[in-house]
Amino acid sequence: MTTAKPGGRDGRVLVVGGYGAVGTTVTSTLARWLPNRVLPAGRSAARARQDGGVRVDVADPDGFRQVLDRLGDVAAVVLCVEPPDTGIARACLERGIHLVDIGATRRLLDGVAELHDVAAASRATAVLSVGVAPGLTNLLARRAHDAVGGAERLDLTVLLGSGERHGGDAVRWTVEGLAEPVTARPRRTALPGYGSRTAHPFPFSDQHTLRHTLGVPEATTRLCLDSRPLTGALFALRRAGLLRAVRRPGARRMLIEALRRVHIGGDGFAVRADAWRGDQHAAYALTGHAQSRVTGLAAAYVTRELLTGTPPPGVHHIEQLPVLAGLPEALAEHGVTLHWLGDGGEE
Repeated sequence: MTTAKPGGRDGRVLVVGGYGAVGTTVTSTLARWLPNRVLPAGRSAARARQDGGVRVDVADPDGFRQVLDRLGDVAAVVLCVEPPDTGIARACLERGIHLVDIGATRRLLDGVAELHDVAAASRATAVLSVGVAPGLTNLLARRAHDAVGGAERLDLTVLLGSGERHGGDAVRWTVEGLAEPVTARPRRTALPGYGSRTAHPFPFSDQHTLRHTLGVPEATTRLCLDSRPLTGALFALRRAGLLRAVRRPGARRMLIEALRRVHIGGDGFAVRADAWRGDQHAAYALTGHAQSRVTGLAAAYVTRELLTGTPPPGVHHIEQLPVLAGLPEALAEHGVTLHWLGDGGEE
């Protein structure tokens, strides 16, 4: 049975995690485009009262459903925090509510992707892999893939500013990623504005997603920080096996808190995608500042497209929707620069 969309195209947008590093950008950007239609939401009842938002807890899907039903006119939900499971996504999609998910955990993204038929039946659209990595990396990979006529191998490189104050979810996710085993090797890559850097394999979801969405046999994402000493120290600890302890909750909390206090470096970021097919090679990169802000901007642009365009129903990763291919150019007014690297060298 098809469920009517509660808010329709003129309904409100609920920004879950709307008080955090990413959510504040989503909320403020959408509020300029969609006056009086944006509601921040989070676990803090005090912040909800202060900012005219609503209290929600992503760990309580039943309570979240009650909030959606009480509001009655929600057209889209932007998830700026990661829930423990797919309950929140299902609650939205069953009601015909669009979903924009900035999450980066493969398990959760795969789970939401399995709700494709649920979304299609209610004429809702969910867009996954929205942000910098995954997100802009996926879009660059798509361009490089198309430029070589279908890549046989993709190498994605992510440089993040270690001086930026990242949200708690982002730091937690990074710490957990450092504890995961790896099989790929580090790789030296030229990044516009940063020179040649050694980037290390890291479990970003994009490398798994792109193998499926683009049909690429081999894809690897690597990470480095703008601070060379901090990059070297973190990955030396990983090589020595000393980060396996963060699988224990107490040790994980300690490292998360320590990294949240460390602000060595700047707030710049760079992402690069290299595609190979035989002897053909294509490479694109993006550079900018304030990764959390740009993630929020990307989510805001995607949300606006869902409400003003004619997106296909179902669950899609960002690179699967041609209408979003121009997002890198759209972000130029916010200080994001697209680089065509052609043969793989720096501009």
